[in-house]
Amino acid sequence: MGGYFGIVSKEDCITDVFFGTDYHSHLGARRGGIASYDPEIGLQREIHNINNSPFRTKFENVWDEMKGTSAIGVISDSDPQPLLARSKLGAYAICNVGLINNKEALIGKYLDEGHGHFGAMTGGEVNSTELIAALIATKDTFEEGIRYAFDSIEGTESILILKDDGTIIAARDKLGRIPVLIGRSDKGFSVAFESFAYKKLGYADYYELGPGEIVSLTPDGMTKTCPAGCKKRFCAFLWSYYGYPTSSYEGVNVEAMRIRNGEIMAQNDKAAGFDSHIDYVAGVPDSGTPHAIGYSNESHLPFARAFIKYTPTWSRSFTTRAAGERSQVAKMKQIPVTEFIAGKDLLFVDDSIVRGTQLRETVEFLYECGAKSVHMRSACPPIMYGCKYLNFTRSITDDELIARRVVFELEGEEGLNHLEEYSDGTTERGKKLRKAICDNFNFTSLDFQSLEGVIKAIGIDEEQLCTYCWNGKE
Repeated sequence: MGGYFGIVSKEDCITDVFFGTDYHSHLGARRGGIASYDPEIGLQREIHNINNSPFRTKFENVWDEMKGTSAIGVISDSDPQPLLARSKLGAYAICNVGLINNKEALIGKYLDEGHGHFGAMTGGEVNSTELIAALIATKDTFEEGIRYAFDSIEGTESILILKDDGTIIAARDKLGRIPVLIGRSDKGFSVAFESFAYKKLGYADYYELGPGEIVSLTPDGMTKTCPAGCKKRFCAFLWSYYGYPTSSYEGVNVEAMRIRNGEIMAQNDKAAGFDSHIDYVAGVPDSGTPHAIGYSNESHLPFARAFIKYTPTWSRSFTTRAAGERSQVAKMKQIPVTEFIAGKDLLFVDDSIVRGTQLRETVEFLYECGAKSVHMRSACPPIMYGCKYLNFTRSITDDELIARRVVFELEGEEGLNHLEEYSDGTTERGKKLRKAICDNFNFTSLDFQSLEGVIKAIGIDEEQLCTYCWNGKE
């Protein structure tokens, strides 16, 4: 995924950009970078690999090495950034968040038109940020270039630019799948993916960019340079999983949505006649926990943290690339509270079930700790489609998704014509999907939140949400 943060200020802002960028660390685990502008030094940049080290450990001395009254930072789950570029538009730093599906076609078109060459990374790959900079540079202004990039790219890109006069240009992706928010203080302006990042630094909410909107920021004000489009497809999965609990998107707080979502799941279970004995409701930590709290509140079943993740040294299991290493890290992080497991009937709520690999190991771990039964609930519908707009599941094929795999096992290619039925737990196909996964994972029972339930918990018109990973709707 990834996220970016920036400040344009009347004072040196490196320390604030360090903290603001660090507050986006939950969004990525590959690289971190900061670029700054100082009137005497000009543009500066620093990039580090953060695969197995938190952002803050690699940049903790950045204020001794860089300075500036304007700066941008990025947590990247893809290529190194920010990059420093120089073109007919001037010198600038640029970073982005998103995914380009037609990257090779755009590179070929650019080279065929005689624009020059790209710097190549290992294996001949071209940095996506460099490609975006090249597309922008084909036009006469940054705004025209960004609009051209938006129109050319198949996928999603939000862009942040720091010019060599200290001005910051922020552009939200064309369909507003991810947020870009502006904060304001008496010192200047900030721009962020996560609003709490600038609030902790003394900035107040000022503006939320619309789809495809572009703004220019100086310490003295914000100028809208390209109006917002009318069509919006905000990623609904951000509320279910990726978003930080203290964040708000489109005016909807993540933690509050998750609690409402759990309440709706409990209502669904009651309406379906679910009456198994449950000693405790628990969340698969961490993002499953608020969904479980909502379920507990609505069902009046006691909530307990049956196991805790040990995160001081391994905060995220996806920081390691090898599947075996990911599994080992996930296993080592799970510390049981046996008083809430041994001999107990447990209902767990997870934020989602994607491949199911780690969930299988979690259930085995619970039974090893003496659980009597394990009921599982997913806080979102079955994931039937790999995301093609952001990089949530960029390394996962549709066939690796547990729901799609089970559909194929049950019905072969014909099952792909009935994915909507399989998603719906009230249909015969939907019941077969849930039973097959139960048998596979040794769940006592399983159900998924309905698409209608997720949308209700968010409280935004479905037409403004991207739900592609669940229903394939573009």
